[in-house]
Amino acid sequence: MADTDTLPRESARIDFDRFPRTELCHQPTPIEAMPRLSELLGGPRLFIKRDDCTGLAMGGNKTRKLEFLVGEAMLEKADMLITQGAVQSNHVRQTAAAACKVGMKCHVLLERRVPDRDTSYEETGNVLLDNLFGATYEFRPSGLDMNAEAEAVAEAMRAQGNRPYFIPGGGSNPTGALGYANCAQEIADHTRETGQGFDWLVMATGSTGTQAGLVAGFQAIGHTLPVMGVSVRQPRERQMNAVHGLTQRTLEKLGAEGVPLSRILVDDGYVGEGYGIPAESTMEAIRLLARQEGILLDPVYSAKGMAGLIGMIRLGFFKPTDNVLFLHTGGATALFAYQEQLLASLN
Repeated sequence: MADTDTLPRESARIDFDRFPRTELCHQPTPIEAMPRLSELLGGPRLFIKRDDCTGLAMGGNKTRKLEFLVGEAMLEKADMLITQGAVQSNHVRQTAAAACKVGMKCHVLLERRVPDRDTSYEETGNVLLDNLFGATYEFRPSGLDMNAEAEAVAEAMRAQGNRPYFIPGGGSNPTGALGYANCAQEIADHTRETGQGFDWLVMATGSTGTQAGLVAGFQAIGHTLPVMGVSVRQPRERQMNAVHGLTQRTLEKLGAEGVPLSRILVDDGYVGEGYGIPAESTMEAIRLLARQEGILLDPVYSAKGMAGLIGMIRLGFFKPTDNVLFLHTGGATALFAYQEQLLASLN
């Protein structure tokens, strides 16, 4: 059992009904024990929050965000969703599917952010599913301000008579972060209903919306569970500041008090050579979860997050008696775009 200080107060709740929302997500998602992985690593007790099981387009964390983003788009009577992401973006896949679900068009910009990939990288995995969902897309070179590029495309679409709704990369704005404020309440509800508390929550952090939403949600309900983000791209200080900024804006939207920068926890030791480039620790995490728990991770986000969790355990960061919850953000469809590297790591 976790320390009683981490248990949520009975009366602390967020009223999400005041925000536009459309139903897209299977929730609450399961929380499962990982006993074989816990034993292999010698403790602590490990659990996993299965946000790879949110339902839409093979699941993933962006579905929670899209409930609020698409709800807002529908309120504005939009007929098209426009967003951006890397070529193998899980966010783009789920946005394209959400557009199908509500009868909108979807146009996306795909950044060629990951270097030295062959042509199949732009045809398989998430890109294959983008095509299946009927999204139209165009590519951009690495290094541009992709949100600005997508907003310019939205303006051009508007000039052509469309009614586009722009979603930033990863769905990471205060509206999208509401999805993970809601997830924070869901985790607190699980603790309250089952008595199963947690000492740490660990997750991959990239575009910041998931971590910011969780921190904001826990702050708003008075739950003190620390959230450790394992960076998949940016150095620690830059990621902390980005997460903190969105956390503050999300808390303002919720009408709740802000948090100090010290509440934002980031480990940048598992980025490897860069975004979308799996490190040896990334591939190990994929193998271990598959063979110990029958769970698939993706090579861009969730496996780097799990590599961070494994690394912290080996460094003695957690107490052996801790209950540690890992948030699985989904994305296993991208494994097929990394087939050659994955197969090499199995030999």
